[in-house]
Amino acid sequence: MPDPTSARPVIQVIAYGPQSFEEQQVVDADSVQRFIGNFPVTWINVDGLGDADTIRRLGEILKLHPLALEDTVNVHQRPKVEQYADQLFIVLRMIHASASRDTEQVAMFLNEHFVITFQEQLPGDSFEPVRERIRTSRGVIRERGCDHLAYAIVDAIIDGFFPVLEVIGEEIEQLEEETLSASSPATIGRIHTVKHDLLTLRRAVWPAREAVHVLARDPTPLVSDETRIYLRDCYDHTIQLLDLLETYREIGSDLRDLYVSSVSNRMNEIMKVLTMISTIFIPLSFLVGVYGMNFDPDTSPYNMPELRWQYGYLMIWGVTAVIVLAMVFFFRHKGWIGQNVHRTERPA
Repeated sequence: MPDPTSARPVIQVIAYGPQSFEEQQVVDADSVQRFIGNFPVTWINVDGLGDADTIRRLGEILKLHPLALEDTVNVHQRPKVEQYADQLFIVLRMIHASASRDTEQVAMFLNEHFVITFQEQLPGDSFEPVRERIRTSRGVIRERGCDHLAYAIVDAIIDGFFPVLEVIGEEIEQLEEETLSASSPATIGRIHTVKHDLLTLRRAVWPAREAVHVLARDPTPLVSDETRIYLRDCYDHTIQLLDLLETYREIGSDLRDLYVSSVSNRMNEIMKVLTMISTIFIPLSFLVGVYGMNFDPDTSPYNMPELRWQYGYLMIWGVTAVIVLAMVFFFRHKGWIGQNVHRTERPA
C-alpha cells in the first residue's frame, strides 16, 4: 500500500508523434484513456504515490502487472529490470540536486504504445530536458517509438548524477586545502558528510549499471536493436559514474587519514614545546629551590656563602641565563625547535 503521508498523485500526459503533439495535466486516472492509441507514443508521468485508488485505477486501465505495481508503491526497491508479458518494468533511483543529495525511486513501465513513470515525491525531476526535446521536436525523439522515450528517460536519470558529482569534487578539493593548511574539528565532520553522500550515490548507481546493461544486452520485442545502441552509450555513462565515485571515495578516505595525521602532528608539536619549556625550568627550579632554603651563613661558613657575595644575585641570574641559552642552543642543534620537521608538504 502507498504511504498515506506521500504527496497525492499529479498526472501529466505528453502524447506525440512526428507531426502531432499534446501535453496536458489530467485530473484523474480515467482521463489518460483518450490518449492511448490515438498517438504513436504516450508518456504518462505520475508525481506522488499518496493515493492508492489512483494508482490502482491506472494499473487497471493500462493493465500493469500487480507485482510490479506493488514494487512501485514500495519505494525502497533495488534498481532492476523485469520482463512481463507485454511490458518491461524498470526501477531506478534519481538524484535531487539539493543540499541533502537525496535520491528517490522512479518506476517505469514500457509498453508498445505508452511509457508510464511513477515518481516518489514532489517537486522537480531530471526529465525536463526530455520534455523540452519533445516539445521542440529537437533530435529524433519525435520520430521514434516508446523504447526510445524509455531510453531518453533512463539517460536523463543517469546524467543527473554528473552535476552532483562535480559539486562533490569541488568540495573535496576545498577539504584538501583545509586539511593541508589549518583544518578545524568541523573539517572531519564535512569529510564524513561527503563520504556518506558518496555512499548514497554508489548504492543508487551500482545496481543501475546492471539494470542498464540488461536493457542493452538482452533482446526483447519492446526494445529495438537501434535503441539498444543508445542504451550501450548509457551503460558507458554508468561506468564513468562508478569510476568517479570510487575515485572520490578513495580521496575521501585519504583525506580522513591526512586529517588524523595532521592533528597528530600538531599535537606532537605542542607537546614538544611544552616539554622543552618544562625541561628548561627544571634546573632553574633546582637553583631557586636551593637558594630558597635560607641557611644562615653566620652559623657556618658552608651555609650559603654566596648570600654575602657582592655580586651573588647577579651571578645567579647569569648562571640562569647561561643554562637557558645553552639548552635552547642544544634543542635547536637537534632540530627540535626552529624548523617544522613534521610539516606536511603538498605534492607538486
